[in-house]
Amino acid sequence: MQDLTIIAATGTALPAPRQNRHYIAGAWVDSAGDTIDRLSPAHGVLVSRSADGTAADAEAAIAAARAAFDDGRWSRLSGRARAAVLLRVADLIEANVDDFALIETLETGKPISQARGEVAGAADLWRYAAALARTVQGDSHNALGEDMLAVVLKEPIGVVSIITPWNFPFWILGQKLPFALAAGCTCVVKPSEMTPSTTVMLCDLLAQAGLPAGVVNVVLGYGQTVGAVLTAHSQVDMVTFTGSTAVGKQITRTAGDTLKKVALELGGKNPQVIFPDADLASAADAVTFGTYFNAGQCCNAGSRIIVHEDIADDFVARVVALSRRVAFGDPLDPATQVGAIVTPEHAAKIDAAVQAAVAEGASVVLGGAALAVPGLGPQFYQPSVIRGVTPGMAIARDEVFGPVLTVLTFRTLDEAIALTNDATYGLSAGVWSENIHTCLAFARAAQAGTVWTNTWMDGFPEVTFGGMKQSGQGRELGRYGLEEFLEVKSLVMRVGRTRTPWVNGP
Repeated sequence: MQDLTIIAATGTALPAPRQNRHYIAGAWVDSAGDTIDRLSPAHGVLVSRSADGTAADAEAAIAAARAAFDDGRWSRLSGRARAAVLLRVADLIEANVDDFALIETLETGKPISQARGEVAGAADLWRYAAALARTVQGDSHNALGEDMLAVVLKEPIGVVSIITPWNFPFWILGQKLPFALAAGCTCVVKPSEMTPSTTVMLCDLLAQAGLPAGVVNVVLGYGQTVGAVLTAHSQVDMVTFTGSTAVGKQITRTAGDTLKKVALELGGKNPQVIFPDADLASAADAVTFGTYFNAGQCCNAGSRIIVHEDIADDFVARVVALSRRVAFGDPLDPATQVGAIVTPEHAAKIDAAVQAAVAEGASVVLGGAALAVPGLGPQFYQPSVIRGVTPGMAIARDEVFGPVLTVLTFRTLDEAIALTNDATYGLSAGVWSENIHTCLAFARAAQAGTVWTNTWMDGFPEVTFGGMKQSGQGRELGRYGLEEFLEVKSLVMRVGRTRTPWVNGP
């Protein structure tokens, strides 16, 4: 182990395991199937035991959401009434940050300080969605002639299946669910089988806030059973999914049989481009953050840098020095910045990607191996920086989803743009330069849904998020995040008895 900053086990007493059940039509429901145990990635103890949903459980949840939508108990409420409920949910989330953050830390392995920030930040997403609930509007066309008037209405799309991932279970739910509810939709949510608890805990808050029964339903379990029903069922009008590109493609194929709408937020291989005139200290810090935030298990991870060859050695040295100071270790210590890898299998996959890069001729400047934290165990991975990477290498093109940074170099702006766009993904990109013309030229040419200039991963509820190419389709957050859950209907009206008969009278 190479002179790293490690935080050993704190010895904090852990709570008893949670027992998670489905939430269908406003009631807690045991599954006809088995249960799923979740062990803490960092501590190796049982965190939660959850119902393992069946197709019948998923169908019951869909039926509840369908009934709740069709009878208008939520979809026909005023925007003001829906907003009031969402605001109460936000208040309740803020009142329960510590409880939610603890279970999220134990299930995901992420640092407790990060989990607290994400849970508290999710409350702001609910508040912003509440504001949007009162702004749903269409268009009018009053220049069609004196005897015609047309209006374009925007209505809730219907029943929405929401399938969320394990890396940001509560935050990503907050990017989807409150916006669907603001639009007037009803929902069936399937969280990852590895991190279900905060989604289940939210159901109690929804009930306390006055959300009618059946408007939000939660079914636990695996994608092969529950997820398959939620994407294929004819009574589901839309699927929104965050996860891997491979699964997103499968969802698109399955949903195509019923031509339901699909919104996807998928993978990324996100570059940060550093020019010689950049503030190198700020850029190095942002690159370090972008690489190791959530242990690199983040679709927006800044997993590759494209640095000008004149400053490459100096810049990499800065990043390596900062990487040694990033605190890896017990997620329950507030000082910890990077926690555990989600599963042993995923840790092995990260390491395999690094070793394959070495076999292809890359060199490991830092890390490149598992990390054993005293008192906790081996389910951690060292901060890793890989040089000698060429554009054709797998590690330069494929999503590693771990604390691993790859380094490429460039000479000209055009070359930097070409390297940026030479990817199947197009989620986000960044550029570092004190020259605004350089930043604007890069931002306009980069094929990415978000381009950051002289920063990384700053986000706001008001600013839309989503990807190009194989990073997904559709958008979340901002006004566009609400629009995803609305259907457009044209209403054409004739004023008076002015229509010329088509059939001649007697």
